[in-house]
Amino acid sequence: MSTVITCTSLEQVRSHIDLLDRQLLSLIAERGAYVKQAAGFKRTVAEVPAPQRVEQVIAGVKQLAPEVGADPAVVEATWRAMIAAFIDAETAAHAALQAQTPSLTQSS
Repeated sequence: MSTVITCTSLEQVRSHIDLLDRQLLSLIAERGAYVKQAAGFKRTVAEVPAPQRVEQVIAGVKQLAPEVGADPAVVEATWRAMIAAFIDAETAAHAALQAQTPSLTQSS
């Protein structure tokens, strides 16, 4: 768990939030790169949503939330929204990969 500094002004609070947002963006970008890689391992677009995996991830972050001082309800809502957006991105990545891969049934 990180150490939260006690701020003395709203400006200072916002400055710390802005810094955290930048760090979060970097982590989201990194997560997104792995999501795009995952698209290459899935044979069909139907495999992209992976509802069992989603629930596994949600359960994991909700369990971890109190350990790091996070509100489990906020964590769950955040992860569900993030995962939904990543599913959309992975679906698009999967479609792009399929468009690049020539079908075995195509004639030359």
